[in-house]
Amino acid sequence: MKTMKNIDLLKLDQDICQFVSERDWDQFHSVKNLSMALAVESAELLEIFQWMSEENSNRISENHQVMAKINDEVADVFVYLMRIINKTGIDLEQIVRNKMQKNGEKYPVEKAKGNSKKYNEL
Repeated sequence: MKTMKNIDLLKLDQDICQFVSERDWDQFHSVKNLSMALAVESAELLEIFQWMSEENSNRISENHQVMAKINDEVADVFVYLMRIINKTGIDLEQIVRNKMQKNGEKYPVEKAKGNSKKYNEL
């Protein structure tokens, strides 16, 4: 598994905001519209895998043509998510840490390890 490299989220946010500003698109970027666009782009990512076997999906990085499509859709999802974060003033690091703590309480290691059941079924 590849490790994630350090990225400058503030610089990415600035670049995205500049891109949007240059095109005067902020007028269209209500949180509602961004949320819908995020759902659409997520569905486009999902569509790539729709009829693919589990085995093929786990080897997808070997298919450069499909990976190019996945890269585009993941980027679209990320850009819309960043726009929502920017428009709402969400502290991404804090909410992820908070959610991980909640998930840790719902899925304690001793009950959840190696188990795919939902927390209310453990």
